[in-house]
Amino acid sequence: MSGIFEFTGIPTEGFAFLNELRENNDKEWFTDNKQRYIDFVQTPAVALVQELGQRLQAKFPNVHYDTRLNGSGSLMRIYRDTRFSKDKTPYKTNIAMLWWEGVGKKTANPAFGLQITPDSAGLMTGMHSFDKTWLTAYRDAVLDDKFGHELVEIVQTIDAAGDSYEVGWQHYKKTPRGYTDPADARSPLLLHNALYAHVTEIPQTDVMSAEFVDVCMTHFELMSPIQQWLVKIRA
Repeated sequence: MSGIFEFTGIPTEGFAFLNELRENNDKEWFTDNKQRYIDFVQTPAVALVQELGQRLQAKFPNVHYDTRLNGSGSLMRIYRDTRFSKDKTPYKTNIAMLWWEGVGKKTANPAFGLQITPDSAGLMTGMHSFDKTWLTAYRDAVLDDKFGHELVEIVQTIDAAGDSYEVGWQHYKKTPRGYTDPADARSPLLLHNALYAHVTEIPQTDVMSAEFVDVCMTHFELMSPIQQWLVKIRA
């Protein structure tokens, strides 16, 4: 995409659009207001994709970002896939984007993620779900003496950073069949079906500022060991 502007924050008009979309989630309203979306949401979001992408690449050179708007890029499309959902509202009321590391689909790789809602923002590092291959690699790494104990230390460090941070996601009740419970601090990690760190409730005032890039980088750097650990176990 050419003509990308400098990121100066998501403007007040962008949050007004998202709030109004939440109350008017239908095709007619969106069509009438699409230019507002392009001007006040999509355009600054793409600028944010690029500036954060450059900052992340300076620290993590193998991170990818893409400014295309066709769904293949870092910025997720606003259009919802309603085919298999009971919720038939056609549009997302949040802005989501990913900067990922690895080959193939961005959502199938360890990533840095950002979501902006009508009220606030949240950040994550890692993966929100594992496919079968990833789940096996993750479990094997947890049981590996080197990788498993390294992950325990990473989780403890993030937990100690404050209540704003959380590591997820413990899904299973029992040790998976075919695996032996290590009976140490790794045991809860063996119950995960995903691994990510996240921070939520970043104030809207931060998102509206050009300094939001710095805010994101501060959180990303603190949580990055989760993303980097996942990259390492699949190397």
